[in-house]
Amino acid sequence: MTSKNPNETNERARASSSTSSSLTSQTKGVINTEVSEEMRKAYLDYAMSVIVSRAIPSIEDGMKPVQRRILYAMNQMGVKPGTQTKKSARIVGDVIGKFHPHGDTAVYDAMVRMAQNFSLRYPLVYGQGNFGSIDGDPPAAMRYTETRLTPISMELLQDIEKETVKFVPNYDNSLKEPELLPGKLPTLILNGATGIAVGMATNIPPHNLTEVCDALIAYIKKPDITIEELCEIVTGPDFPTGGMVQGDMVDLYKTGRGRMIMRGKVSTEAINKKESIVITEIPYMLNKTTLVTQIANLIQNKKIKNVTDLRDESSKGKIRIVLELKKDTNSKFVMNSLYKYTRLQDSFNVNFLALVGREPKILTLKDVVEQYVKYRKTIITNRVKFELKKAKDRQETVEGLLIALKNIDAVIKLIKGSKGAAEALEGLVKTFKLSKKQAQAVLDTKLQQLTSLERDKLDKESKELKLNIAELEKILGDINEVLKIIVKEVNELKKKYGDNRRTYVLKRISEISEKDLVQKRDVVVTITDKGYVKRMDVKTYREQKRGGKGVIGSGLATGDFVKQLITCSTHDYLMFFTTRGRVLWLKAYDVPSAERYSKGKAIVNLLGLKEEKITNVISVNTFAPPGVSQEGTRPQTAEGGGNDDLFMATKKGIVKRISLKHFSKPRASGIKALNLPTDNSDFLIGVEVVKKNQEVSLATMKGQAIRFNSEDVRSMGRSSYGVTGIKLSKDDGIVGLEVLDKAAILTITKKGYGKRTAVEDYRKTARAGKGVINMKVTAKTGDVVKTLSVNPEESIIITTAKGIVIRTSLKNIRVMGRATQGVRIVKLQPEDYVTDLVKVPDNDINGNGNGNSEEK
Repeated sequence: MTSKNPNETNERARASSSTSSSLTSQTKGVINTEVSEEMRKAYLDYAMSVIVSRAIPSIEDGMKPVQRRILYAMNQMGVKPGTQTKKSARIVGDVIGKFHPHGDTAVYDAMVRMAQNFSLRYPLVYGQGNFGSIDGDPPAAMRYTETRLTPISMELLQDIEKETVKFVPNYDNSLKEPELLPGKLPTLILNGATGIAVGMATNIPPHNLTEVCDALIAYIKKPDITIEELCEIVTGPDFPTGGMVQGDMVDLYKTGRGRMIMRGKVSTEAINKKESIVITEIPYMLNKTTLVTQIANLIQNKKIKNVTDLRDESSKGKIRIVLELKKDTNSKFVMNSLYKYTRLQDSFNVNFLALVGREPKILTLKDVVEQYVKYRKTIITNRVKFELKKAKDRQETVEGLLIALKNIDAVIKLIKGSKGAAEALEGLVKTFKLSKKQAQAVLDTKLQQLTSLERDKLDKESKELKLNIAELEKILGDINEVLKIIVKEVNELKKKYGDNRRTYVLKRISEISEKDLVQKRDVVVTITDKGYVKRMDVKTYREQKRGGKGVIGSGLATGDFVKQLITCSTHDYLMFFTTRGRVLWLKAYDVPSAERYSKGKAIVNLLGLKEEKITNVISVNTFAPPGVSQEGTRPQTAEGGGNDDLFMATKKGIVKRISLKHFSKPRASGIKALNLPTDNSDFLIGVEVVKKNQEVSLATMKGQAIRFNSEDVRSMGRSSYGVTGIKLSKDDGIVGLEVLDKAAILTITKKGYGKRTAVEDYRKTARAGKGVINMKVTAKTGDVVKTLSVNPEESIIITTAKGIVIRTSLKNIRVMGRATQGVRIVKLQPEDYVTDLVKVPDNDINGNGNGNSEEK
């Protein structure tokens, strides 16, 4: 419908034209740009916002924005030391409403941490109520708790009203807030900081105030001081929870990055006539309840052993965790287990990142000291300028009052004759040559200040102001005067707040190895035919005379018998060789300790066996790196070394020599040591450790033996089968592989007969021969069970199928020729027979036996 009003029509036309022009303008203002570039710019803007406005503290005052706003808001509210505390909710509300437009939880959490004496070395807020605990208990809601500033936080705010720092508009431009605090204290290094930003993070440990103050003074006196010299003053971090710390402090303070090891403080006490371990200090930022739970779980899982009771006796902020130990337990090994398996020993990764002039930068120790001094120079200079301006303004006023008092009658007459204040002000300025400020001060003067006494006060004040102005101008004119003020203030801080170190700095913490966790002692590991294994102390077996009945070595299941008995140290590796030529590893102390009457634990629960049985076990003390040799071996034990070899023999007389270095990296799943035929026609019967040019012997169950040099067998890899060691007759097989490093060879038969034969009686031949007679085998003696290379002063342990164990000295077994049948060594029960023969360690051959026996 057409409008009849011409003015209305013109208005519509103008509006249409305006809209069209606006759209055209918008179209022309489109910026063509890559989305990736726009996203990159937006992400960088966001990242810098997080870095500068949230996560990373400033080096100048050591504060993050939320912390700075909390302290400033509390100062503005008047909740200062000595005043009544105010509800935390009230303070949080003020911070959010005026300065920090974020969630109340973020503000309250920041304030809570500033009140926790286990989080901050020098707390900045005094909290009344539940502010959480080192056990990880959460703080009470903000409506229940109350706070006020601590004296040390007032040092950060001191002189803020003297135009020392720049004030900027708050988020809604309704108020002003400080960009930084005056920061009389180097808070960043004293309390440390933790923050995760975008693409970077900071993790600064706390330090001791006394040491930091000494470092500041040393730098001011010697600006070219080295970091090494500063490290002699600042010896390391000082955590609020105490404990111990170790690390390369010089490198850490030189680079601003590094890793430190923290340890709790542990001591021993006699409680209930038992030695107990007491933990009184824990690493920084560790939850005590988490630590106690972790220790309890490790005790339950037998990872930490010999602990009978665990109690948390902490109270009133003092930590006390007690671990009662079993009788005769060495506390050293339990302590090492705590350090190894729990967070009682923890790491702290230092990243000294802070904002320097609103830019993130990694700082060295000297950088921190230098930046503090630089910032304090600015603050003190601004303060002196403020005080100088104030002093000059007051001096101007005082001089005007003195002029007025000198001409008091004329001044009074002028004021009385004036029609108003403005006329009086103008008359004073013209008549007495006063400034407007001085004239106004005269007009504001009370009659009581016209006395002669007040004049004397003004004269005195004028002189003092002149001296003060001269002093302030001197400070502004000489930077050394500013440095003197900084030194004076730092000394005051040290005297007022300085304290002793809580954290002890260790020079070195060595890495905890297995030998530090388990007491080293000789043990006997028994393995049965049905696959049960256990560990007992070697002194369980006492020596008996020849012909004794022995003691019970195992409480065996029906039809089971002891197949192998190994003497070794608890620190040794046990290498389990299987019938299929595989080898698996287990630490000797990981074998369950059991009493003599216990059958032990099934090997399948300890090792990953695959339709195979354990045929032989040797103990290895250490594995040296390839090419490095270590001297010294002991029976059935390899001390390790690049020149040491393993010598293997199979039932069919096949032998193989392989370097021990091929087994230097134990695997839980095991590795192949010998490549046996797939038809299971042969299996491994023996493994020994040999050195260069050592001789070996192979003994058969039908009484044959061969002696040859181990070097006759070339060194092979793990995947090879081997070469012929001895030619066997029908129905014969290898039962013994020995390294000939002793005076004689001991042979024992199935029915308990045995003898010693000098090694010289065995003619040395090349490998792959038929050998010579070792023992005359008859129905009376039974087939040969085992041979051993022995010396006359050693003792042996013999086991039988029914679990009887006898220990006897070789002095009781005389040396005989090769072709004899030997003498009865062990008296067997009906249907019992010998299954194994081993030597007792050289350091425990005397025993304590009296010839008596124990039977089931």
